[in-house]
Amino acid sequence: MSATLSTHVLDQVSGRPAANLSVRLTHGAILLAEALTNADGRVPRLHDALEPGVYTLRFAVGEYWTTKDQPSFYPHVEITFTVTGGGHYHVPLLLSPYGYGTYRGS
Repeated sequence: MSATLSTHVLDQVSGRPAANLSVRLTHGAILLAEALTNADGRVPRLHDALEPGVYTLRFAVGEYWTTKDQPSFYPHVEITFTVTGGGHYHVPLLLSPYGYGTYRGS
């Protein structure tokens, strides 16, 4: 049974969604999907058929902060997670120039 994946990025400096932030999904060295977050900071359907395994989301946060004329400690953030079965996986990112947080959402 395959799983679906979405993500959401919140800019903690502005308290607003992080729009137009580049996101890549990989499985090992294989690129599965690329997208930009929408005006609400979301990629509502990044992938529709993930099989069990280990995946990585890579967020181009350095590029995002550059568009805001804000220096950043991180050029990118990678979140590696495990899909264990079907259903929906949601991986949010709470972002600031010098830190970030994440959790498994719903």
